[in-house]
Amino acid sequence: MEINQPAALVERFIHETNQSIFLTGKAGTGKTTLLHKIVSSTHKSRVIVAPTGIAALNAGGVTIHSFFQLPFGAFIPDFNFPLNATHLKVENKTTLNRHFKWNKKRIDLVRRLELLIIDEVSMLRADLLDAIDWTLRTVRRINLPFGGVQVLFIGDLFQLPPVVKQDEWEVLRNYYSSSFFFAANVFKELFLMQVELTHIYRQSDADFIRILNNLRNNRLNQEDIARINQQFIPFKSEKEKDGYITLTTHNYKADQINFGELKSLKEKSWHYTAEITGDFPEHLYPLVYDMELKVGAQVMFVKNDPSFDKLFYNGKMGVITGLSAYEINVHFPDENKTISVEKYEWNNIRYTTNPNTQEITEEVIGSFVHYPIKLAWAITVHKSQGLTFDKAILDVSDAFAAGQAYVAFSRLRSLDGLRLSSIFQPNSINNDSQVLSFSERKVEPDHMKQQLENERRQYLAQQIAKCYDWLEWQTAWSNFVTSCQLSTPKSEKRNLLEWSQRIAEKVNDTMEPASKFRKHVEKWLAEPTLRTEFIEERLSTAKSYFEDQLSPLIDQILSKWMEVKTSKKVRQLSEEMEDLVNDLIAIVVDLRKNERWVKAILNGQTIDRFLFQHPDIENYKVMKMAKITNQIRETKLFETGGSDERKDTVIKVFEKKERGQKPKKGSTYEITLEMFQGGKAVEEIAKERQLSETTIYSHLAQLVKEEKIDILDVLDAKRLNELDELLGERELTTLSAVKEELGDKVSWSELRLIQASRLL
Repeated sequence: MEINQPAALVERFIHETNQSIFLTGKAGTGKTTLLHKIVSSTHKSRVIVAPTGIAALNAGGVTIHSFFQLPFGAFIPDFNFPLNATHLKVENKTTLNRHFKWNKKRIDLVRRLELLIIDEVSMLRADLLDAIDWTLRTVRRINLPFGGVQVLFIGDLFQLPPVVKQDEWEVLRNYYSSSFFFAANVFKELFLMQVELTHIYRQSDADFIRILNNLRNNRLNQEDIARINQQFIPFKSEKEKDGYITLTTHNYKADQINFGELKSLKEKSWHYTAEITGDFPEHLYPLVYDMELKVGAQVMFVKNDPSFDKLFYNGKMGVITGLSAYEINVHFPDENKTISVEKYEWNNIRYTTNPNTQEITEEVIGSFVHYPIKLAWAITVHKSQGLTFDKAILDVSDAFAAGQAYVAFSRLRSLDGLRLSSIFQPNSINNDSQVLSFSERKVEPDHMKQQLENERRQYLAQQIAKCYDWLEWQTAWSNFVTSCQLSTPKSEKRNLLEWSQRIAEKVNDTMEPASKFRKHVEKWLAEPTLRTEFIEERLSTAKSYFEDQLSPLIDQILSKWMEVKTSKKVRQLSEEMEDLVNDLIAIVVDLRKNERWVKAILNGQTIDRFLFQHPDIENYKVMKMAKITNQIRETKLFETGGSDERKDTVIKVFEKKERGQKPKKGSTYEITLEMFQGGKAVEEIAKERQLSETTIYSHLAQLVKEEKIDILDVLDAKRLNELDELLGERELTTLSAVKEELGDKVSWSELRLIQASRLL
């Protein structure tokens, strides 16, 4: 298959190699779109992080500091502190180790990590990246860059730069040539492939694109500046400003403009508050908790419309034309169209490990539901990153950082929509020379295609070697045997000594053949021409052989673990045995995944997450547990104390665990859906969730719209028929007028439900 586009090549490198990549591109080239595509398709255990809370929320991930448990402050890539750092909050390799007080689940999560995605890297400091590198090396116990993890960096270095205080830089300058991420020491050991997306989707005006490129590269000429300054056109009246948003450099300026314009409107104020469930800290709020609006207010959307209709996009502007307790209507003057705004849900997640497959998964721990709009007479350049505007007034006279002017100008689709608040003077906002130099190192598609085959072979060898290397598990089991020997005589753990030694012998028997097989694979993959069928056949044979050796061990450990769980005061022992058996199950699951993955990559098949969605992989642990449970039911499993009463106790303990310790938190809509499908009435759900019934009905309307439930699940057929007759052919794009006309004959909740069903 011939692949020429950089985006397609990046996907191939992510799916089929371990090459770290810096994905960059001018504003509007589709970096975020490619990020979402990779996240939805990758087969790798991945995590998304970003330097700030809002950036992480927008990317669908978590902050760097929260995931890696890093303290705030500068990081010195050394084991000692310099003398001039005593007055600062500074960490080094020695002190950072003290923060690695993680439980086993968190350590396992980091050790299962295969792909780390870092978004908005223009704001990522070099010292913070070295702290990430040191953390991964230490926790994973692999002295390779980032502990052997593939890293995908995404961002545009010509946009917002890292923030470093002057006193911090006085210390850090002894270790770094620049504060930008590419100056990190880890790159002395790691080649970073820089790939640039070049097709611009936001702008189509060739003249404007040329000016943006010149601004980006510090190459503005007098002709460019003159053309920009033609847009310094004073407004003849306040009315002429309608539809324009002012981009300014400071928060206080944006707030003054927004609140001043809102106050000048004589209409009644309406307040709308966010619905927050679970853990959603205030610093992550994507919008103000209490939103004040008036009819006539200029607003913009802060999300893309997730529905099929695509009625709005991130940055689209409109005017409030109708407000009520249950509805917000926004009119788009250029299209002469009015829509009723639906609430949107933002989720705060944490990463966890799937107990069955040991893959990294996302767990929703909190949600923030609000109308996805905000006042839009003004916005800061910083908060405008990622937005697209048709009309904007640029106030960059106080630009204080390289990249601010470029971000501001590049938000616009064309020069026609640009108005300057003052004459543009570019002299003080040149971009960093090191950024310009680094940006020249991008790899062209032809070279990427040549490199892909070599990287694929290396990755194949690494993955197969990793799959057949269970030295760490052998060491863990050996330590368990030793702890049994050192336990108090007649203790529950001491009683496991002979049994654990027998398991250890069987584990040791697999180590030598596994080592020999790894060497054979390395030799086969080094041959000039790959013997595809031969390698596939040998991998299949090896997988079957080793699974035959390891599977009985899983059965034995599971059985003994379930027996131990029935004893009193052995919680620590039970957890220790559970961790050991989970790690062994993960080895066998990896053998199965590896066989499918290698076969696909050798045969040029699509490599994505669907490759591993197979019952033999996803349900391996569940099937093993079910097998052991049946054995307990059918046989006298225990050597001593195997009474029917104790066997029943074991079964109950197991079945209780398999039903799940605690239901996972989900998004607010998912929780409502689960409770509703569980047979609970709206009143019960509202009471249990401590939300209003109106809110629960709004959830149900959204679920109807998404076709997760049918409207007849909420309204009985008789009432639905009555409402259909009552509403007739009325247009339900906005509901306020309909509600005012029909009054108490129909409730807001019923109108929402009917509207949702008619939008299907």
